[in-house]
Formats: sequence, structure tokens, C-alpha cells
Amino acid sequence: MSPDTDPKESFAFSHRARDLRRSTIRVLFDAADQNPDAIRLEVGEPSFTTPQHIIDAASSAAAAGYTHYGPNGGLTSLRELLVDKIQKVNGFKPAFDQVVVTPGAMNGLYSIYAALLNPGDEVLLPTPGFPNMDETVRLLGGRPVFYELERHNGYLPDPDRIASLVTPRTKALFLNTPNNPTGAVIPPERIEAILSVTSERGVWVISDEVYDQLILDDGLPYLSPGSVDTSMPIISVYSFSKVYSMTGWRVGYLVAPPALAQILRTLQEPQVSCPSTISQKAAEAALTGPREPIEAMRSAYVRNRDSAWTRLLELGLEGFRTQGTFYMLVDIAKSGLAPLDFSLRLLEEGGVAVAPGEVFGPGGDEVVRISLANDRENIELGLDALSSFIEKAQSQTS
Repeated sequence: MSPDTDPKESFAFSHRARDLRRSTIRVLFDAADQNPDAIRLEVGEPSFTTPQHIIDAASSAAAAGYTHYGPNGGLTSLRELLVDKIQKVNGFKPAFDQVVVTPGAMNGLYSIYAALLNPGDEVLLPTPGFPNMDETVRLLGGRPVFYELERHNGYLPDPDRIASLVTPRTKALFLNTPNNPTGAVIPPERIEAILSVTSERGVWVISDEVYDQLILDDGLPYLSPGSVDTSMPIISVYSFSKVYSMTGWRVGYLVAPPALAQILRTLQEPQVSCPSTISQKAAEAALTGPREPIEAMRSAYVRNRDSAWTRLLELGLEGFRTQGTFYMLVDIAKSGLAPLDFSLRLLEEGGVAVAPGEVFGPGGDEVVRISLANDRENIELGLDALSSFIEKAQSQTS
């Protein structure tokens, strides 16, 4: 240490660590943990335990010796199954070396941004949108630029608006369909129009499709961006967490052009070495095992969505009838409160935890997100309490 160096500065944390902002969902989560009787509608994960055949496969794999390091980019056996899954569900067949298994989709997204971004590069992000993306972009030296999703337009991205935001520093566009938190599914023709914009301007597309098998409306058209033109610079992001109720197992996977896929595999070594081999064997069972438990979970979310939407209309509330995922946005503008203040007071006075809209970017300033991954009775009780609290807040400000 130089004699001119301030000792306090020498032991200070990095600027990126000090500037990192904590998700307000976690603030609500911690506050709700202090109330064991709270109705928990803020949590962004399935309420079901992982199906038993998946748990059994993991146990068998551990007993069989799958307790060691694996390849950086995932087990060959799982990657081969994923090629088949992507062809069947997402409509295109990637080469084997394009598939990268990751310890959850979040780690995959972190690696993607680490591979693509130089300081000052811009990433176009939807708002309301997936809450961790802007902080990840900032952490890796990038600059988030938001494109707004408006309720009167079905929370769908506008290709012309996206085109207007592209600058020479724009490196990537983040797409999410079905979208968290809106539940909107982007129509095929809209996907194609957006890809036309990004292709013309040399912008990468990061397509987050972790809810690809949780579309709640039968027959609703769904187009995976990676299926439109396999020569386009598109990175597809998937996960076992939501569809198979495997959030704690931490298994995600990516499809990327071969050169980028190799970089993504290499990036896993200094971060995590490799995904859990036991979790990967569980993921194989998820892909090859019975579909009945998986379809039963989706059916429960459909029933909960329908029940919640009916109750919301009965109460005179405004929101968006979700098409995919297990979330629903509820408008709280009439309360006159900012979403975080509203959510903290609703928890304290009404015993209901919801996710405040601020966490979803500037487009979430008048909404809260409720989770449909709960008992229908709890969801309806939560909406009743939310409606009563809006009326109470209105009377206090009038």
C-alpha cells in the first residue's frame, strides 16, 4: 500500500457493487416473511413441488455417481434431448454445438451480456419487463434503454418505436414472450416485424422464452424468434424453472450461433465451472418423463387466471388478462400511491403481499403484479383486500 493511499479507500468495495440496486420484490419478500399469515402473491415462482419422477431421477443419479464436475456447457445426454425439445416446441432444430446448459437462465443471461457488451453499449429493454435485466446490463458496463409496452396496445412491443431507439451504440434487443410481468404473448407477425428492424440495423436479439410452455389460451399463435431465420443473430434463452416447477434446481439453456455458444461455454468456467450434474439428470427426466404432472400445473394456472380475471372485473378493478405465464398486472392508479408505497401498506394493513410495479422499470409506475401460483381462494381474497385498500386510499386523499 502506498503511504499516500487512504486506508479506508483501499478496503472499499467496488463502484459496481456499491451502485447495485436491490430488487424491491425482495424488499416485499423480506417484509412478508415477518407476517406468517400474509397472503403471498408477490413470489415469481410456481407453487407446486417439483414432480416426483423428476425428484426420483435426481436421487438415482446421485446414487449412481453423478456427483462430479461435468462439461462447462452441459452433459451431452441433456444437450441431445434439448435439440429435440427445441425442434418440437420452438419450431427449429439447432446444431448440437449451439446448445449451452447453464445454472439457471439468469446465469445464462449474465454470460450473454458479458460476451456481448463493451462499456457504453446500449441494450433495448421492455418496460414493464423482467426485473433483473437493467441491473445486469449496468453491472456489465452497458446502458439500459427502455421501450415501453402500453396496456391499450396489449402490452406489445412496437417495431417502429424500437427502430427509433436504435443508435450506433445499440448492441442488443431483449424480447420476452410470454412476458413477465404482463403475461402478453407477442403475435407472430409482430415478431417478424421486430426481427426485420434488428436485422437491418445489425442488432442482436436476446429472446427470453422461459415461459414457452405456459401459454394459457389454447390455440393462441406462438412464434419462437429463433425459428424465423436461423442465420439471424438471435440468442434463445430457456429454463426448466417455471414450466417444470424446478426453480431451486437451477437449470437453464441457451441456443446461440456456434462461435458465441463456444464463448458462452468458456465463460462458465470462471463463473461456476459447470451446471450441477445431478440437476441436469433431473432435467433429463423432466424432458423424457410423463407429461401429465406438467399439464396439470398449467391447467391449474389457467383456472386461477380465469377465476382471478372474473373476480377482478366483479370488483371494478382494471388490469390485463394474462395470456401466458402465471402473473397478472392490476392497475392501482386510483389509489394515488406509488406502487412500492401501495404494496408496503397493503401488506401492513391488508395482509397481502404483491410485487410493486417499479421493479419492472418505468413502465410499471401504476401497477402491481400478482402471482397466480397460489390457491384460488387466496388469490380472490388478495384481490378483495387490494380493492378495499384502493377505496381506503382514495377516501384518504379525497
